[in-house]
Amino acid sequence: MLRGSLSLGRQLTNKQSPAIWRSNRRYATTFTDLSQFPKAGEKLYGFTVKRAKTVPELELAAIQLTHDKTGADYIHVAREDKNNVFAAGFKTNPDDDTGVPHILEHTTLCGSEKYPVRDPFFKMLNRSLSNYMNAFTSSDHTTYPFATTNPIDYENLRDVYLDATLKPLLKESDFRQEGWRVGPEDIKDPNSLLLFKGVVYNEMKGQMSDASYLFYIRFQDYIFPSIHNSGGDPQKITDLTLEQLREFHKRHYHPSNSKIFTYGDIPLETHLQKLNDKLSVFDKIEVEQDLREPIKLDQSKRVKVYGPIDPLMDKDSQYKTSVSWIMNDTADIVETFGLRILSTLLLDGYGSPMYRGLIEAKLGSDFSPNTGFDTGSKRSIFSVGLQNVRIEDVQKVEDTIHECLKDVRQKGFDQKKIDGALHQLELALKHKTANFGMSVMQGLTPAWHNGVDPFDVLAWESTVSAFKEAYNKGGFFEGLLDKYLLNTNTLVFTMAPSRDYTTQIAEEEVERLNAEISKIGDEVVAREILMKQETELAELQEQAKQQDLSCLPTLKVEDISKTTERKELWHTKIGDVPVQWRKAPTNGLTYFRAVSTFKDLPEELRLYLPLFTEAILRLGTARRSMEELEDQIKLKTGGIKAGSHISTSHSNLEVTEEGLVFSGFALDRNIPDMFELLRIILLETSWTHISKLRTLVQGIASGFVNSLAESGHAYAMTFAAAHLTPAARVKEVSGGMTQVRLISHMANKEFYIDAQAKLREIAKFAARQNGFRAAITCSTEAVSSNEAALSKFLESLPKVESPTEDNIGSFDLTVPSKAFFPLPYQVSYTAMCMKTVPYTHQDGAALQVLAQLLTHKHLHHEIREKGGAYGGGAFHRGTGGVFGFYSYRDPNVPNTLKVMEGAGEWAARNEWSDRDLEEAKLGIFQSVDAPQAVSSEGMTYFLDRITDDMRQTRREQLLAVTGKDIQKAAENYLIKQINSGQTAVAVLGEKKEWSTPEAGWDIFPLSLESEKDAKVTL
Repeated sequence: MLRGSLSLGRQLTNKQSPAIWRSNRRYATTFTDLSQFPKAGEKLYGFTVKRAKTVPELELAAIQLTHDKTGADYIHVAREDKNNVFAAGFKTNPDDDTGVPHILEHTTLCGSEKYPVRDPFFKMLNRSLSNYMNAFTSSDHTTYPFATTNPIDYENLRDVYLDATLKPLLKESDFRQEGWRVGPEDIKDPNSLLLFKGVVYNEMKGQMSDASYLFYIRFQDYIFPSIHNSGGDPQKITDLTLEQLREFHKRHYHPSNSKIFTYGDIPLETHLQKLNDKLSVFDKIEVEQDLREPIKLDQSKRVKVYGPIDPLMDKDSQYKTSVSWIMNDTADIVETFGLRILSTLLLDGYGSPMYRGLIEAKLGSDFSPNTGFDTGSKRSIFSVGLQNVRIEDVQKVEDTIHECLKDVRQKGFDQKKIDGALHQLELALKHKTANFGMSVMQGLTPAWHNGVDPFDVLAWESTVSAFKEAYNKGGFFEGLLDKYLLNTNTLVFTMAPSRDYTTQIAEEEVERLNAEISKIGDEVVAREILMKQETELAELQEQAKQQDLSCLPTLKVEDISKTTERKELWHTKIGDVPVQWRKAPTNGLTYFRAVSTFKDLPEELRLYLPLFTEAILRLGTARRSMEELEDQIKLKTGGIKAGSHISTSHSNLEVTEEGLVFSGFALDRNIPDMFELLRIILLETSWTHISKLRTLVQGIASGFVNSLAESGHAYAMTFAAAHLTPAARVKEVSGGMTQVRLISHMANKEFYIDAQAKLREIAKFAARQNGFRAAITCSTEAVSSNEAALSKFLESLPKVESPTEDNIGSFDLTVPSKAFFPLPYQVSYTAMCMKTVPYTHQDGAALQVLAQLLTHKHLHHEIREKGGAYGGGAFHRGTGGVFGFYSYRDPNVPNTLKVMEGAGEWAARNEWSDRDLEEAKLGIFQSVDAPQAVSSEGMTYFLDRITDDMRQTRREQLLAVTGKDIQKAAENYLIKQINSGQTAVAVLGEKKEWSTPEAGWDIFPLSLESEKDAKVTL
């Protein structure tokens, strides 16, 4: 998986190995007691201790060691947390744009010396109970992390990860599959079009089709030329050779170039013994660990490049532009912290100077993708910019940014904004998530690879104290403004729209393809050779399906608990409002959630619910601006949120609960303030602010193209399912392509009167006592005060009846059997959906296992490995009654649809082994039994009314699923519906010759120019 700054031996049993999980000396018995750790200079199992540090505010202690033989750098973070984390990272500065770090990340996971099977990483997903397994390529380093609560699983995965990274096979077939190759689009057609193929190649074609990503990556090309595009530019990926890939691995994937991180409650000695066994077979080498820096701005520079048109935005507002400064050395942790606070004050929130000066002033719809304070390298970069800017406003954006900075320097910041930012830090320390260890790793890794002391990164309290001391002396932010942002040189980077951009990219690819083919020979000879190579690769891929996997370690179904973990809940009533209580250790915080349900909502209002949930937290009241309210929210809470609530009955797919959900959390002492803020927002929001509504709509619309590029498969699934159940229909209307079209047209037409009226109507019954229920999670000591505060809040809510059926409007949503949404991407997103059963139906478990089996045993192989898509699989929404297939960044939709249509037949005729079923069940229980944050406990019942007894029944059903159950489910729910035409297909992506009305496709253009009448309905 690509990660940018924008936004991837023997079989073991339960028998414990001697001295591996038992230890005579357990360091960090109390986890933060340094006396339990070895001392600096002490040698243990091939490692030398460098130092140790306790961090009481995070309830952890860290110890750093060096591997004596190789020089590997190792940090262990000890904490009382059974969700143990491992990560191996390597400095991987790319020297060109071929994407060698990214392709290497993929190919290392395709087989290793100890585990010489095809794609052991993917196969371990179903042989493990991990709650996180991934690998991602950052701009200058690559990381391989996992997390699991099972100690045997941890040992298995660590062994696979280290063998994969340090001793991969890096076979030519894997390079061609994952990297790039030239081959026929359809291997069965001797006259098939020849084209570039490869998983990473197609992934990056999709990435580079996204205008926001393209802007960011081109900006990086100019401000940080010493760090090339680690993900790979498709125009350069085809220059990479297998020999270059292997050489890059030899130089970079070595213990001497590694940084290893572990976290959790597994004893340090255990880690040291196993790591030493793996690392000690290597000798120390000289490695290149240059801390590369951005350009030196000896004078201000201007750069202009060209990019694609955004089809969802006004054709006259297509420019993206930004101003950037080279900032401090990130090793200065206190100054970096201060600059981060400064960036927050300048950019964060509706009352921030840059938001008011740029976005509210209508110079653009949203901040540019590079906006913010980037600390991902040795020297930080600060950028401010806008997207969807008119050509005549480009210079004005730059001028306004400088004027805002001068104004801030003159007037300073309001103290309460600074206090609010610090209060958010305090809450972040107290709010414990289920994946805390992963968060520590992700926060530590970029700094660690770029010369920042990792212990300084962990030392939150001392950093905050040093910041406060410097700030209290006066002139702190003024000094930073003078030093870095005022009267200093800048890089002004602008991307202009080009109507020919997409065409030029396509033409360049054809030219490059022809040149590559000509290297092989004339067209006849080249085609023969390429067809032969593609056939050989397909044969290898087919053979891999039957490969012996006994060398891979695995857990067993017996390792899955037979009983559901239950969290005790209490239920009371305050007046007529049901209240759910979860009493648990919350570190002084209270978590609140409420659902306001309504029946018979007019369709014309339902369409505007998502906009309502955004607008209610953006418009302010008649007496208080949103800036004032936002300041109070930051000072008194960890945030207040609003969203849509859609829940299908656990026993009847035709019954849907619909409404709004509100949530927030705060320190126990601030709960009365949180409820008062929520009351103000719910009951006093002013719906008369047309200009603020316009700004909101423009911002939402500008984000859709980026959202579609990142999650196009989710939009396709939502649309394809819309005809199946009432809940699925509501989800499409309120969060699918219907919503994309509504908001995009509203932004284009600049007509908000109708929307304003509908938002005002929704507000009349959005929060009322009837139809309201609440949930509180807090400590036992805080129950009484929470009950009093909640009671006062509920008493303030009115009793208002829902609109009656007589008020129901007509919104015609027609979902055709084949829907195509043309978008300016070079790849596509595909989904096919069908109706199944409610949660409590006995067939639900078999369908869930079937989806897992199809993904891992068939669709991954056919759609990703053979078809070249970045991803593909099956899913079953157990609480929604929808089964479906999807593909992600897919270059070959016709092939994918054939695979989907035949998947039921494939599953029904397959003889499923006990091992197949066991792997599928392990994969399911990874998520079922994943650690939960305390704030999420009890929410399955609160939101969907699914009881612990129902969950226990589903668990037993899942564990009992047989091969016959799978075949029966495939026959009854897939084959019958596919053969009878009861499915629907949706595709988003590049328009091609197969996607025509003559071929049965209903085309839904998203370009604003293509629909002059701007109809909203589908």
